[in-house]
Amino acid sequence: YNPSCRIVTDNNSRFIQLIISFLNKMMEGTDDEPLGRPSFQQHSAEFSRVIQYWLYKSTVHLVPRWCGFGFLLFLFFLRIYLVQGYFIVAYGLGIYLLNNFIAFLSPLEDPSEQPGLPTTESEGKEFRPFARRLPEFKFWLACTRGTATCI
Repeated sequence: YNPSCRIVTDNNSRFIQLIISFLNKMMEGTDDEPLGRPSFQQHSAEFSRVIQYWLYKSTVHLVPRWCGFGFLLFLFFLRIYLVQGYFIVAYGLGIYLLNNFIAFLSPLEDPSEQPGLPTTESEGKEFRPFARRLPEFKFWLACTRGTATCI
């Protein structure tokens, strides 16, 4: 008996129940609502919560996320090849991806604003980790959203 497996299945079953209740509410509406059917804002808020849940769960799965992005990019290029069009969209996507890549590689603090070499021994020994201007997850998310929009 492994209690951690029970926690994972409980979370998955709760999520499945959440999805089923969301779909039931969308299709039928519920009687406990004062005006009958839920509004579009309630549906969009529930949908946003579901998407946010999956994004939160995907943060630890680095390779599958990037493989999914690569697959979306492949579908986009396949569409361009088969249709023989959308070159302006591809050019715009390329600039957008390049801009995100440069922001991903850039440091948070501009090194040109700081003095070049340490002047004291304590400044030379201080550890300053590299902080990115655009974190990896936000970089992946922006690239995936941009590619999915272009498809």
